[in-house]
Amino acid sequence: MKQTNFKSLNLAIQLHHECQKLKLKSYLKDQLERASCSVALNLSEGNARHTTADRKKFFVIAYSSLKEVQVALQLSGHVSTETLQLADSVGGSIYRLIQHCR
Repeated sequence: MKQTNFKSLNLAIQLHHECQKLKLKSYLKDQLERASCSVALNLSEGNARHTTADRKKFFVIAYSSLKEVQVALQLSGHVSTETLQLADSVGGSIYRLIQHCR
């Protein structure tokens, strides 16, 4: 289900689907899929929170999971530039959400 008014979440879901398509060693694929799923889930949960502090907490967790995704993609050694750029876009979008919570 696409939430058209939440760009960060939509990008995170797109990134998760891209991560699922990758052919990687099982230990790295498992970690990458869990981390990319965490990004989307924490964005969704944070967006449902009522206080700014609660929202920010979940957005920070999502950003941290995104950093884990980026390193896993780099460790894989054979990911497309488009996937890396998508991860960067997700990171920028989450960063702006965090900044907006100040």
